[in-house]
Amino acid sequence: MREIGVAPLSGRLVSAARTDTFLGARYRRIVKRRGHLKALVAVARSILVTVRHLLNDPTARYRDLGPDWHTKNLDPARKTRDLVRQLTALGHDLTLTPAGA
Repeated sequence: MREIGVAPLSGRLVSAARTDTFLGARYRRIVKRRGHLKALVAVARSILVTVRHLLNDPTARYRDLGPDWHTKNLDPARKTRDLVRQLTALGHDLTLTPAGA
């Protein structure tokens, strides 16, 4: 099996990263904390996994989830719990009250 590096695909990956799609949003989320190359590799892997699933299942059709998929499916209780845990680990004591109170 022949290995293919990121270089031949990098132009297509960069263009996919600049789109207003799920893959573009994935790139923008990852590049903030991991850097350009790792974000490109993550998007490339996402594309390859999607293609593999489409090739293995002839009835499957591709449907883009959209750039706001992660924000729409964010669980507020989980995010609150994670942030409280992070602040507690940093040595802060906090009491949460609902915004309407």
